[in-house]
Amino acid sequence: MSATDSPAASPRRAPAPPEQLLERLDWYVIRRLDGLLQGDYRTLLYGTGLDFADLREYQPTDDVRHIDWNVTARTDTPFVRQYVDERELTAWLLLDRSPSMSFGHTDRPKEVVLTELVATIARLVTRNGNRVGAVLYDNAVEQIIEPRSGRNQVLRIAHELLRSPTRTGTTTDLSGLFETGLGCIKRRSLVFVISDFITEDGWERSLALLARRHEVVAIRVSDPREVDLPNAGIVVMEDAETGEQLFVDTSDPAFRRRFHAAAAAREARIQATAGRVGVDLHTLSTDEDLVRGLVRIVELRKQRRR
Repeated sequence: MSATDSPAASPRRAPAPPEQLLERLDWYVIRRLDGLLQGDYRTLLYGTGLDFADLREYQPTDDVRHIDWNVTARTDTPFVRQYVDERELTAWLLLDRSPSMSFGHTDRPKEVVLTELVATIARLVTRNGNRVGAVLYDNAVEQIIEPRSGRNQVLRIAHELLRSPTRTGTTTDLSGLFETGLGCIKRRSLVFVISDFITEDGWERSLALLARRHEVVAIRVSDPREVDLPNAGIVVMEDAETGEQLFVDTSDPAFRRRFHAAAAAREARIQATAGRVGVDLHTLSTDEDLVRGLVRIVELRKQRRR
């Protein structure tokens, strides 16, 4: 059984129109974030800054990722790069729309969480006059939305995400998404990668190249049932990528343990691979409150900068 196997999906409710979605997020998500973070989205949106400003000697509290190794080698003294934020931020959203993203509870599969997360991030970026663009991907590029500012840009991205994706019927390879980002994002930008990272191996090289050129924030959308199967008796399992089906007995404790072990091993591989290429990978579960999840990501990014 593949680690992408999951109980066969149930029919989905029709999605809300983009305007209704954005109004709901403004009221229930953006307002709460404003209260909890007091408008301080700097760590989420700007991170380490995008423009190189100067060099100075390394201090014990500095992030080692900012060490300029060329200058350090020439002077035998550690130096770090200092950055300043650009006045105008350009953000890109690299979005996985592969079949496995449709898995989850009928009312809240992973693709719904992705849409809500994307609309929230895009709203936060654009309301200060910054620009946001997007790449929609399902093992092939569905659409590239060039960066623009304003509410209409957020609505356009939401509208495209609420449309049914074009399914390719092949196993996902996220390398194509990252390579597309490398090709179309010319100016140094803040890049959000949002995916469940259920993919063929070999994606780390293109992600590493992307992280060298841009500041990358990776968010993995997951569902609890991808790790822990409920005791539901005989069920039909379907590979989320290929559509292959088989009957399994979820009442068998040994089977549930094997399923959990396979899922945990996959999670460990994904985290280890992201760590090797220098990308912080945050996880957002379908059963997690979106506001709490975003606040947690902000706090983790703050800790990384200390």
